[in-house]
Amino acid sequence: MKPQDKIAVITGGASGLGLATLTEFIKVGIKVAIFDLNHQAGANIVAEFGVDNCLFIEVDVTNDNSVEAAFEQVISKFGRVDICVNCAGIAPAKKVLDREGNAQLLNDFSKTISINLIGTFNVARIAAQTMAKNEATGEANERGIIINTASVAAYDGQMGQCAYAASKSGIVGMTLPMARDLARSGIRVNTIAPGIMGTPMLLAMPDSVQESLIDKIQFPKRMGLPSEFGRLALHMIENSYLNGETIRLDAAIRMPPK
Repeated sequence: MKPQDKIAVITGGASGLGLATLTEFIKVGIKVAIFDLNHQAGANIVAEFGVDNCLFIEVDVTNDNSVEAAFEQVISKFGRVDICVNCAGIAPAKKVLDREGNAQLLNDFSKTISINLIGTFNVARIAAQTMAKNEATGEANERGIIINTASVAAYDGQMGQCAYAASKSGIVGMTLPMARDLARSGIRVNTIAPGIMGTPMLLAMPDSVQESLIDKIQFPKRMGLPSEFGRLALHMIENSYLNGETIRLDAAIRMPPK
């Protein structure tokens, strides 16, 4: 799929990996609808990139009505959706038992699954419904692509990451069956599983914490650049034979228990 003049939805697009992806997309002529809860950040991004290139919609990805209404707004402004990148998520850290032997609250686990996994599926299902109405284009007769965000925690979750690892494993697990479900509609589905990425949240951590994280990375010996995530998403869009695949973007890191 050629990215120029395409329309994308990015959840969590007001910060972190979502914002980096938005920036890379706009560089090549993709117009972006941002689904996020941070209204002020979304408004600032629209002001920076222009109302012709961006649309911000305050969306709760766990709410079906919120997501369905948001896609209707995107169609009203841009006419269609070709690309969906799901970056919205949370990363809490709580052990199954605390130091006093008390069990983790079930709601803590459920909230992470709800936002990261169910929220991703909620947006993907409506994105697919919307894309299925597109006219097929190119040699592959494509109608769209969905790119979800997992994590290396899906494979080697650390202590305190039961909920997070489970949510990201679920995203990896649904990649292939979703691609199979949507094949007849000409919609591809891929997943990116990033490692230690240099997002503002991580870069705000003490130097000692950052150095400890970088020590676990093989090569190159640094945090990943958010723009590298965005460029991988672009490659997935352009490479029509890439489907049903999860790609680790992690410089060969394998996370230790803690």
